Formats: sequence, C-alpha cells, structure tokens
Amino acid sequence: MKQENKALLRKYIICFCVAALIAFIVIWIRGFFTDSIGVNIQILSDAFCVSGIMLLMFAGMMFISGEGALIGIGFVLKTVVQIFVPMGRKNHEFYAQYRERKLKETKKSSDICILLTGLFFLAIGIVFTVIWNSNFYTKTP
Repeated sequence: MKQENKALLRKYIICFCVAALIAFIVIWIRGFFTDSIGVNIQILSDAFCVSGIMLLMFAGMMFISGEGALIGIGFVLKTVVQIFVPMGRKNHEFYAQYRERKLKETKKSSDICILLTGLFFLAIGIVFTVIWNSNFYTKTP
C-alpha cells in the first residue's frame, strides 16, 4: 500500500473509533441491557444518532474554521491580551493585515473522513429510528 492510502485508512479508522466510543458512552449511560427489545433499539438509535451528529458538527466547525470565519474572534482575543501587556500595542496590526496573514498560514485540508463517518453513523441511527418507530420488532408472522 502507498503511504497516502495508509494515512487515509488510518484517519478513517480513528474517526470510526471515536464515533464508536461516543456511541458506546451513550449506550453505557442509557443502560442498554433491559428486558424490552424496543427500549434497546431506542438506545441504539440514540447512540448512533448522537455520535453521527457530533461528528457532523465537528466537521462543520472544521470547515468554518478553515474558511476563516473564526479569524475575527482570534483577532479580538489577541487585541484584548495586548491591552494588558506592557508595550503590547507597539506591534499592533490592523484586522485586514491580521486576516491576510492568517489566511496565508492556514492550509486547506480536503479530509472528509470525519464528514463521511458522521454520515455513516447518522444513517445507521436513522435506520434504528425507523425500526423503532414502525415497531417491526413486535410484529409476528
């Protein structure tokens, strides 16, 4: 295998393990081993939906951060800190200069492994939700 493929596979494995850990924590908190199969399906639905949504939100925040939407917050915090540092305002730069410098420093990442893993877990959670809502598990042939 090429190094690029190994690195990509490693990223997907890490994302999958993080999502599985989040799902396991939700299952552990909710108490999976109950007498009713309907409650267990509901818990599985909650666990997979929560882990999928959390990964999707994290992927969204990474996209927003990569596009430079959070640069303003960093500039404000830097300016506030410089107010309290003696001689800190000596090296003050304007927002346009700060934004230009930060956009040059940031690298665009095209990793979509977090997004795809989140969509996968959310899809599994939606399947469990449909099963739970339609009561497939209680119908007998």
